[in-house]
Amino acid sequence: MNGAGRVLSTLAGIVYAMILAPIVVVVALAFSADDFIVFPPSGYSFRWFQALAGNGPLLDALLLSAQIACVVTALSLLLGVPAALALNKGGFPGRETLQGFFLAPLLLPTLIIGLALLLFFTPLRLTATLPGLVLGHMIVTVPFVIRMMTTAFSTLPDDIEAAAATLGATPWRVVRRVTLPLAAPGLVACGALSFLLSFDETVISLFIAGPRASTLPVEMVRYVEGRTDPLVAALSVVLIAATLLVVILVERLVGVARAVGN
Repeated sequence: MNGAGRVLSTLAGIVYAMILAPIVVVVALAFSADDFIVFPPSGYSFRWFQALAGNGPLLDALLLSAQIACVVTALSLLLGVPAALALNKGGFPGRETLQGFFLAPLLLPTLIIGLALLLFFTPLRLTATLPGLVLGHMIVTVPFVIRMMTTAFSTLPDDIEAAAATLGATPWRVVRRVTLPLAAPGLVACGALSFLLSFDETVISLFIAGPRASTLPVEMVRYVEGRTDPLVAALSVVLIAATLLVVILVERLVGVARAVGN
């Protein structure tokens, strides 16, 4: 390894250490025996995981976030996959403009999106409602699905679809029996990403959530506003483990690199 390679490796190690250091701190605090957030902890125990199991508001918010994420994932795939297929296979005029319109939310800060949704939903009485939260999260997830599935469809071999059409298959049959099965890794990745994005969405939820529709990130923000104990750190460790589990499942089923089109 030459000098430049060693320098790049050192810089990469520093960057990774900076990224992982907060996670290490959170994990250590999750097992703290102290009543307040102190690092390093004076002792270690599972007391905050036990307290988490008995915290009704956080557990209710966890269940609500999971339910919303499931609905958002299903609707995002239902809308985003046909849109991506049309943008990739269709030759209609204005396709590039329409694609830019669909992907525009990816370029906007979620703070602006959240404020716009608040102003738009208030007259419609959709704030602090489950439909409002679902629609708000879909503003973020649908563009991701369209972007990823457009890439997935573009990597498929055209000759297989052409062969199916030549043998007499209708366009819908080609899509159902050839295109979608070949794009299954992308579908799995989109489903997992949509679920995680919706489950973790904080800024938009803060604008449109309410007392009867409080997602887990919103409830966590409200919790830390009035308390300084490590309970949220314990919850964060649970969420990190759940996220890793989703990534491992995607890797075992289809492979992460293949799922994102590499």
